Amino acid sequence: MNRREFFTSAAPKSDGVEQLTHVKGLTRRTSTGITEYTGTWSKWEVKHILSRALVGYTHADLTNYTAKTMVQTVDALLNIDTAIPPLPTNDYSYNTPDPTCAEDDIWVTKANANNFQRRMSLRNWWMRLMIQDGTIREKLTLFWHNHFAAESNTIADARSVYTYQAALRKNCLGNFKSMTKDITLDPGMLRYLNGFLNANAAPDENYGRELQELFTVGKGPDSKYTEDDVKAAARVLTGWRIDTQSPPKSYFQESRHDKNDKVFSSFYGNTTITGQTGATGGEIELDNMLNMIFAQNEVAKHVVRRLYKFFVYYDIDAGIETDVIEPLANIFRNNNYDIKPVIETLLKSEHFFDQANRGCIIKQPIDYLIGFAKSNYLNVPLGTQSNEIKYIHQKYLMDVMAISEQNLLDPPSVAGWPAYYQIPSFYELWVTSNTMPIRVGMMASFITSGFNRAGYAMKMNVFDIAEKVSDPSDPNKVVKECLEYYLSMPHSTALFESTKEFLLPGGLPDFNWTNIWNTYKSNPGDAANTKTCTDLLTYMLYSILNLAEYQLH
Repeated sequence: MNRREFFTSAAPKSDGVEQLTHVKGLTRRTSTGITEYTGTWSKWEVKHILSRALVGYTHADLTNYTAKTMVQTVDALLNIDTAIPPLPTNDYSYNTPDPTCAEDDIWVTKANANNFQRRMSLRNWWMRLMIQDGTIREKLTLFWHNHFAAESNTIADARSVYTYQAALRKNCLGNFKSMTKDITLDPGMLRYLNGFLNANAAPDENYGRELQELFTVGKGPDSKYTEDDVKAAARVLTGWRIDTQSPPKSYFQESRHDKNDKVFSSFYGNTTITGQTGATGGEIELDNMLNMIFAQNEVAKHVVRRLYKFFVYYDIDAGIETDVIEPLANIFRNNNYDIKPVIETLLKSEHFFDQANRGCIIKQPIDYLIGFAKSNYLNVPLGTQSNEIKYIHQKYLMDVMAISEQNLLDPPSVAGWPAYYQIPSFYELWVTSNTMPIRVGMMASFITSGFNRAGYAMKMNVFDIAEKVSDPSDPNKVVKECLEYYLSMPHSTALFESTKEFLLPGGLPDFNWTNIWNTYKSNPGDAANTKTCTDLLTYMLYSILNLAEYQLH
């Protein structure tokens, strides 16, 4: 696979909906399946799995996991912390006082106020978790955020945005059926898809439709639910309301519930959900409907296909459907829709480590921006700095991500971000004439002047990278190890030579760099030499980070 051609190709845009397959050629891309991988375990395999399972990685991550086996690595990545992270706090009062929440206090449990500032605070809080977490937890939370997509600006109440996001995190590696129920009754989702307005006198079909079309059975070729099934599902879900306590909760109001029987189509075996009365009637009917939906084979296939497109590649041809999707769907169903066995099997599979599946995905903005901050040791304020510094600088990263067209907590629609489903472009949608200059400009800014606000500079220190090289005084090792650190695939001799030109311009001999580095180490106070060392490292690293290959993982 020519990855530079993949990145630079101009694929036509499409307004089509998600399809089962997207086949670019007539030949099979790969013939591997879910048999456990037994091949080479080196830094390249480690980089591949970390770039897909985490949001960025560091030199320490590579060292740690290269020392493990493949099985040990996957097991460690899946050993997530199930404890609730410390709740987001008021880090915005330096600028906008909150009438119901003191600075540094937890706002989730306080009365509704300052929703814009709180939602920005929540985005910053999630970004910090992504940077600091060493497991797959936050990447999976992001996946489910796209699957059960909801927009925080529509939910409005920041406390409900938190409960929605917390439900995704709690269930991210748990049971999909349980998560579907939790999300169905979540006050944020009830608000987003009008579930709180759904009543017997005027059934609202929004959630009943998306529950089937997007969240469970999907729109694959064998998904045959009907418009009447959407209407019946809406009637099952009547009566759920939102209690705006702190934090908000859902509750069932029997007087608003349709107590009549609901009959579904032949796709669901002509199942009748018997109308229920009483305080538990709504939950009984919901459970019965979910049992009916999850009895369909299409649920497992739909979710596995989406996991595949997120973690592996967007092209699902007939061979991959047979060799990967269907076996994983069987594992999903046989484990009562537990998510962990599916992810574990996929990440340990020969198919996941197939050469055709490496370096073939354009990084989504979250992977690019937060991964850049993490792998480049960008001094994002996370610790003892003032709330003003932390809030402003963290929000800046989130704002850059938003204008890069992946606004955390605000996907463009209930379908999520188009790059995950829009044929035929898929991930190519992440890089456009608008977004590519933003990526490159952000990178150039952080490697040179940095982002300077409130007396704090968020800037990349090129010496942090150079010091991780096995022998920074050897220009060949500096160039080679930096290329290997940043790129997802081995580099060519030509690329090595062209990159080395930035460290030793004009074909200067190797000892020229050695002298510059050794002088810097022995006498960093030599301002002229230190500036030369800084400039050469900056030029060299910028040339790597500006490569098309750096956009891929």
